Amino acid sequence: MKEKMFSLLGNFRKYWKTPPRGRYMSFKEIASLSFGGIGVKFIVYCINMMMIAVGNTLIGNTIGIDPAALYVIYILSVLSGFPLTALRAKMIDNTRSMKGKYRPYLITMGIPTVILGVGFIWMPYKHMSLFMKCAVVLAFNIGFQFFFKFYNDAYDSLVNVLSPNSIERSDVLSIKSVVENFSPSLANIFLPLVAKAITGDNTLYDLKIYRVLFPPMLLVGFAVSVLVYVNTEEKIVQAKTHVISMKFSDAFRAIAHNKYFWIISLAGWLGFLEGSFNGILGWLYNYQHAATPAQYSIIVAIAGNASFWPNLVAPYFIRKYGKKKILIFTNLLNIGFILLMLPIVRMTGSKNIIWLLLVCTFVNQFITSLGHLLNPSVNADIRDYQQYITGERIDGMFAAVGLIGEVITLATGFVLPMLYERSGLNQSVALSLGYDGSNVYDVLYDKSYFISISSVLVLASVVGAVLNVIPYFFYDLTETRQRAIVKVLKIRAVFEDYANNVLKDDALCEAVEIITESRENCDKEPHVINKKTCDKKQIRKLTEDNEDIEIARFVMKELTKYDTDYGRIQTENARRTVAAGLDGFISASTVTRAQAKAMPKNTELEKERRREALMQVSGINASRKAISKYFPDGIVEFDSSVFDSLFSREDENEIELHNALKKLKAAREAKDTGQIELLKSAVSKLQLERRAVDKQIREATERYSVYYRAVKPYLDAEKLLRQADDYSRIDEIIELYNSRTADIT
Repeated sequence: MKEKMFSLLGNFRKYWKTPPRGRYMSFKEIASLSFGGIGVKFIVYCINMMMIAVGNTLIGNTIGIDPAALYVIYILSVLSGFPLTALRAKMIDNTRSMKGKYRPYLITMGIPTVILGVGFIWMPYKHMSLFMKCAVVLAFNIGFQFFFKFYNDAYDSLVNVLSPNSIERSDVLSIKSVVENFSPSLANIFLPLVAKAITGDNTLYDLKIYRVLFPPMLLVGFAVSVLVYVNTEEKIVQAKTHVISMKFSDAFRAIAHNKYFWIISLAGWLGFLEGSFNGILGWLYNYQHAATPAQYSIIVAIAGNASFWPNLVAPYFIRKYGKKKILIFTNLLNIGFILLMLPIVRMTGSKNIIWLLLVCTFVNQFITSLGHLLNPSVNADIRDYQQYITGERIDGMFAAVGLIGEVITLATGFVLPMLYERSGLNQSVALSLGYDGSNVYDVLYDKSYFISISSVLVLASVVGAVLNVIPYFFYDLTETRQRAIVKVLKIRAVFEDYANNVLKDDALCEAVEIITESRENCDKEPHVINKKTCDKKQIRKLTEDNEDIEIARFVMKELTKYDTDYGRIQTENARRTVAAGLDGFISASTVTRAQAKAMPKNTELEKERRREALMQVSGINASRKAISKYFPDGIVEFDSSVFDSLFSREDENEIELHNALKKLKAAREAKDTGQIELLKSAVSKLQLERRAVDKQIREATERYSVYYRAVKPYLDAEKLLRQADDYSRIDEIIELYNSRTADIT
């Protein structure tokens, strides 16, 4: 045991700043992402309680906006998010910064989010009419739609670009989830106790409680979250010279062929009722007085702790069973445990009922959390697959295309308010029970209506859970295939940078290793694993060997794809397109949409051919429209050499700025006032130069993107021919690697 502890400590020191072999994140990065996440989740906890949603207790019960009015401003809030989400997506995908794609927005979006959060809590709602309350809450939520969602998305998506290794991402997600959940757990524990101290009773629906708690949580949360910005580094597998500005329509056409995006999205859209039961535990405490404040603090602490334990076991289950099996299994169990709540809520008024509901809720949240923990990792895998099938990294545009889900949510969002209304949560029932009708939630003080309304919500949750699980049966992107996809992306990036003379030694070394290993393993036969005769160690080794063989075959399929009959057809079509030139490539394509749809799709190869044919037709149609709009007098070829000098200046500036900041830090530590002023001036000058170069790159990228959209089929044909030529010269790449290695040794 002692030796293991020393070994663990040694590894911790060894890999504090440098990742282990085969991994991409150092322990320092993981620790910063996790502990900084505590601050992020404090902000998320507070702002989520301010976001408009049917059933939101802060807006509904505390501020006093009834479900019908709440649904109206919910619709307006969601609609306002459409253009803001599209803007957010464009900003993310077109970001070229030495700080990364997501990290800068942890600061620039975090500050206004905190300001809006503090302002929301301190508005004088007590002196406002219902209309004024709705207007103010809506105005703040429009701000949250942009700043908070940008901030939250930047943090959640950051892990997608910190490592291209799916297993590592899952491990890191597990660790950070354990750590970051400390903040909501702590908030849930103290909320009832602080409420009792401030109000003198059991209510959680007094705005004074949140005015005391939320501002410090927001400010401290932001200060702690800066750890993530300072100590992480993004690592996107993409050629440095690859530049493209994506429009929403371009992204939608690209994502339209990503079946995994639609499977995961559909699961969320169909399961919109699954969380209907979430408020019942709090209702039991607030309206049926089923526990004391001290008891309820313990209850919310236990319930909140349910999401902690899955983080410890998730990496093991992911390795053993894979994401698909876990998603299906957890969702099926979820259905059963939600259904168990029905007889419990019908026992309202009985002693210890809240504890029985807690047991059911705890198990439900444990199961749900295990499934939800996989979502970021699954979404990261889907983005890798998107880059594999289209060549474009469009992380931000996934959120924009996800607006389709917002439209579906709007269409289905009336269901929950209708259930509230039909089950008795309305003004007429409140008046009939002797209340003044100003707050329809007073109905829940009545035991019979409480049981009726809660029972309806439980049954609605069961329906949502059943619908949610169905799409997961069609998800087949395995962890092994994702690893193979990343290896292919690395090889493609190396060849693209090799063609543009910007290939780095570390990327070259890794690509050669991948190619060499794939050549060695692709012809091997997979092992037949007999679990009766093999021990665990042997099974693990044979399984790993089989995975290596599967990956090797996938990589070699990529490298030899132009040697097949279909590959030769592709290259011939590409030559015909390129030979037609910029002014004739539109007419060079003879496949119609009807012909593409009529193509067979019985095998994986046939499906791939059909998909590519449909994408080709869509591309030609999009090009025809773009040419008509941007080049009515004829296409003017874009001179891409403009990027050579810009990228060179960008690299030089990055090195100079890094060195200047390092010297400035040393000068400050030495308290050398004169040197500090000189270096501050140099840093400012370099930063101005950096911004100027960034602006020129953005302008050139925008011009290129217009050209790219107009002639994409032609450029794709050129790219295919270039890639086919590159793959035919793999031995040259290996020889280059050998020569560079020889020079070093």
